[in-house]
Amino acid sequence: MSTPQAIRGTQDIFGPDAEAFAHVVETFERVRRLYRFRRVEMPVFEKTEVFSRSIGETTDVVSKEMYSFEDRGGESLTLRPEFTAGIARAFLTNGWQQHAPLKVATHGPLFRYERPQKGRYRQFHQLDAEILGAGEPQADVELLAMADQLLKELGIADGVTLMLNTLGDGASREAWRLALIDYFRAVRGELSEDSQDRLERNPLRILDSKDPRDKVFVADAPKIDDFLSDEAQAFFAKVTEGLDAAGVAWTRAPALVRGLDYYRHTAFEFVTDRLGAQGTVLGGGRYDGLMESLGGPFTPAVGWAAGIERLAMLVQDAGAVGADVLDVILAIEDDSAVAFGVKALKALRSGGLSADMIATGSPRKRFDKASKINAKVLVGVSIRDGKLVCNARSSGYSQDQVRVSAILEKLQA
Repeated sequence: MSTPQAIRGTQDIFGPDAEAFAHVVETFERVRRLYRFRRVEMPVFEKTEVFSRSIGETTDVVSKEMYSFEDRGGESLTLRPEFTAGIARAFLTNGWQQHAPLKVATHGPLFRYERPQKGRYRQFHQLDAEILGAGEPQADVELLAMADQLLKELGIADGVTLMLNTLGDGASREAWRLALIDYFRAVRGELSEDSQDRLERNPLRILDSKDPRDKVFVADAPKIDDFLSDEAQAFFAKVTEGLDAAGVAWTRAPALVRGLDYYRHTAFEFVTDRLGAQGTVLGGGRYDGLMESLGGPFTPAVGWAAGIERLAMLVQDAGAVGADVLDVILAIEDDSAVAFGVKALKALRSGGLSADMIATGSPRKRFDKASKINAKVLVGVSIRDGKLVCNARSSGYSQDQVRVSAILEKLQA
């Protein structure tokens, strides 16, 4: 019988990859607490309508990429392809409006059926941060400052650029959309098949097309700045002023868009050239119309998401995760000292030290085996003349040796 194989597009994470993954999550948790974002846990699956109504029936995510299935009760359920729609549903159904403006953060697995490539999987993981019920530009600044600090604390900010744009308010966006339709209609036959399909219902998507046939016309397409209302211009100005005050560097990207109708005002991506064609490491925007698409009242909101796998790859490339160094390794050189070794492990770990022991195999070889492990302090535990002897040694970690020796001496007293 053959060994079962992993599903294509999934991954088993181990060793340095797992350490980098954990480093990303731990750093995110630390930073979100600094910014007072509340932790939330969301269901892995939702009613399909949560995503079809929010993301849109005609988008690639809903029409091609969602893992949907019918449960035993005949209800259509979907493995979450993103966090925002589920968080919006929870905000409306759980009475979270009473906490608005509400800052929340989460992370975990998401699922999309798409072509696997470097840094992209069918089961993947994301960090997510949202501010719900806040219509002020300061909310956008807060989220972007948090994202910027996260990348800096991960040690990967060099070579990553914040690309920033505005989509305007509802009236500005609609005027721009109609102008784009008129512009692209004139060259419809020369556009890619995907862009021809998007032209009437979602022309903004043509602007971020990677197809060379479309790029020829995108450069001269109408720009959002020509359609911005005074209110929309003022909103964007306050966002950029806030970012400057917070010391967050940004670059204007007029072609950066969000195709879904509920997006308004700020759109942004942190991009790098270190991940091949898939250069976005963190992205988001303001989605003031989403709650209404789910049947709720008008509720302004803004958020971002970042792929943990991609961040972990950058962390490893930058050498931002140090070697996995154990604090203490015990070499139990006499079987009658194993019980003391177990007692010592508990005491060391309770004292905040990572510790392990070698207590199997030939007693004569245990010390040599332990010495090959990357540990700050190596302790030989033996029995001499009927008495327990602990011999701690270190290489360049004298303070650790003193601390370990003190813990072990206390146990022996």
